[in-house]
Amino acid sequence: MKKTLLSLCLSLSLLTALPDAAFAAQQDAAKAPAISSQTLRQLSWTPLVPPVTQDVKLSATGSQINQGEIQGPVAPFSLPADRGSLEVVLTSVVSGKTVYAPNVLVLDEQMRPAAFYPASYFPYEQPGIVSSDRLEGTLKLTPALGQKQIYLLVYTTRQDLAKTTQMVNPAKAYASGVGNAVPDIPDPVARHTPTGTLSLKVTAEQKSGNVMIGQFLPSSGAPAATPVVVGNTQPAAAPASPASPARPSEPLLDDSDAYFNESIKKAVKAGNVDKALKLLDEAERLGSKTARQTFIDSVKR
Repeated sequence: MKKTLLSLCLSLSLLTALPDAAFAAQQDAAKAPAISSQTLRQLSWTPLVPPVTQDVKLSATGSQINQGEIQGPVAPFSLPADRGSLEVVLTSVVSGKTVYAPNVLVLDEQMRPAAFYPASYFPYEQPGIVSSDRLEGTLKLTPALGQKQIYLLVYTTRQDLAKTTQMVNPAKAYASGVGNAVPDIPDPVARHTPTGTLSLKVTAEQKSGNVMIGQFLPSSGAPAATPVVVGNTQPAAAPASPASPARPSEPLLDDSDAYFNESIKKAVKAGNVDKALKLLDEAERLGSKTARQTFIDSVKR
């Protein structure tokens, strides 16, 4: 019960239906470059309270990490863990022929690695009517019960800096958009750099407390966002209150227990982890001794 569901969610069998880029995003957080806890705690974390859109210019004068594979400016953010399921759209804007290739490490309240999204999770997106060339991906995060905040660290690596991103020539994009013949001309290439411009759009599915990180419809070309649970699923002990109903001393009747267990399984299978957590909370309030294990086993599958 003390284990986090993070590693379990990252190994969900349903990932076989996702694009290759999505596979990479579901790697165990241990696959991310190691960062010392001292380094993490020394960073200046920018709070983001949803709904919010935050633009960030990464430069040599801002927060930096120069440790192992991670080199140069980073963008550290803190997010509330009591606002519901969070949807984070991260965009790295192409400037001229350069772009910052983002990686994202998600940390729980204790700053323990919870999920890892490598640069491959943020594919190239062609410019639209109101958007420019960019790398973009969507994260779906569900803070486990009992946390106050979680953290997102955006960084790039030595390996990413050695790569480039092939874009689409504007003339080709225009011709394709209006139905003309696409000209046979070369596409420009964007060099990966240690600085750049990021944009984060963060929204919450609801404003109540007992929730987890939810779902988001990705833009075309971006990998599907798979829900990730961040932190320990064991609720923090609540202070005793005369107004709070006492938990039943008797276990839940078999029929009722079976109903809750089946409902939890269906909610997890449908990707609605928020609903599953609420069912778990209600079942345990009524005296269920099996709902928590059912929830954990369902996420493992």
